[in-house]
Amino acid sequence: MTQIRTDIVMHTEQHTEITQRGLYFEELEPGVRYAHRPGRTLGEADNTFFTTLTMNPQSLHLDEHAAADTEFGKRLVNSLLTLSTVVGLSVGQLTQGTTVANLGFEQVTFPAPVFHGDTLYAETEVIAKRSSASRPDNGVVTFEHRGRNQRGELVAVVQRVALMRRTPANSAAGEGQ
Repeated sequence: MTQIRTDIVMHTEQHTEITQRGLYFEELEPGVRYAHRPGRTLGEADNTFFTTLTMNPQSLHLDEHAAADTEFGKRLVNSLLTLSTVVGLSVGQLTQGTTVANLGFEQVTFPAPVFHGDTLYAETEVIAKRSSASRPDNGVVTFEHRGRNQRGELVAVVQRVALMRRTPANSAAGEGQ
């Protein structure tokens, strides 16, 4: 399979400029898996900021003393920060400038905990895609994002359904299933 990808290229008298973008609907194929790098190490400040910013007072994320008495023995990274990071790691490669909107998140699981100092790596597989019945300039893509820590342990899995732009040449033509 050949990946068609043409980033935005601008030529001027002084230089050539390439602007990174995600993939259009036609460029995404079911069964293809994308590995996203670099990873992201989550620290205590990240977790504390995210947890307090989102008004989540769970002591498992904020209180080291209370968390020490749990089965984990220490604070956990907020699972919604884990989820946000795993999806966020995919944006530059897959959806930067080519997604219209997220339509939903399904089947979210956290098979293993994430702790301060863990590094998350993400991979995404295109599970399905179809033309949009109501928006001919767009298609609907189902992604499965998986997050792993630095030891390769699976820590998060989520299916995300997104409304994606078609390539400008195929827009309004309804081409590309």
